[in-house]
Amino acid sequence: MLGLGTVARIAGEIRRDVRAAQERDPAAIGVGTTEIIAAWPGVHAVLAHRIAHALHEASVPVAPRIIAAASRSITGIEIHPAARIGRSFFIDHGMGVVIGETAEIGDNVTLYQGVTLGGTGFASGKRHPTVEDNVTIGSGAKLLGPIRVGHGSKVGANTVVIHDVPANSTVVGNPGHPVRVDGRRPEGPDADWVHLPDPIADAIKALVARIADLEQTVAELSGTRAEPRADVRPLRPVRGPNPAGG
Repeated sequence: MLGLGTVARIAGEIRRDVRAAQERDPAAIGVGTTEIIAAWPGVHAVLAHRIAHALHEASVPVAPRIIAAASRSITGIEIHPAARIGRSFFIDHGMGVVIGETAEIGDNVTLYQGVTLGGTGFASGKRHPTVEDNVTIGSGAKLLGPIRVGHGSKVGANTVVIHDVPANSTVVGNPGHPVRVDGRRPEGPDADWVHLPDPIADAIKALVARIADLEQTVAELSGTRAEPRADVRPLRPVRGPNPAGG
C-alpha cells in the first residue's frame, strides 16, 4: 500500500511535527516525545493527516476519508486528506480548526484553535488559501478563498481574511487589513484599503449621534442642561510581537 520510502518520509515528518510542538508550545517545555504523541490533540490530527494524505496520494479509496473523519471525531480538528501541509506544522489547542481540500500550507506554520482555511462557494478547482512558510494564524481567524498569505506573516485572532496578505506583515480586523508590513505601518496609496469602513463602528456612531440629538431636544424642552456628547473612538492598533494569541 505504502512503500518503505513513503513510510520513512512520514516518520520524519512526524518527528519534525513533535519537535515543533516542543519548541512552540510553552506547555510542552520539558515534556517528552512519548507524552506529546499520547496527549497533544494537534499532534494527533497532523499525524493522522500525514497518513491519510499519503494514502490519498497513492489513490487508495475510502481509507483516507475514514482516517480524517476518525481524527475529526477525536480531536475536533478537520483536515481534508488532499490538503498539502509542509514540515514542522503545529496546531496549538486545535479544537474547531478546519483545513479545506485545496489548502496548501508551507513549513514552520502555527495555527491556533478555531482557525478556518475555507472556501467561498461551490466552484471547483483551487478554492482554499495558500499559506507560505513561517506564518502564525491566531485563534478564530477565518481565511477564505484562494488567497495567499505571504512568508513570515501573522494573522490576528478572529481576523477575517479575504485578500492576499503581503509577506512579513501583521493582519488584523474584519475585514482583515495589515497594520504592520516589514515591521512598519502601511503608508502611501497602496495602504488606502487599510481604511475600509467598519460597519459596526459606523452604526454605533450613528446611534450615539441620534441619542445626543434627542437628549439635546429634551434638554431644550425641559430647560435643563444636556449631557456631553459621547465620543466613539476606534481601537488602537494591536501592539506587541505577536497579536495572534493562543
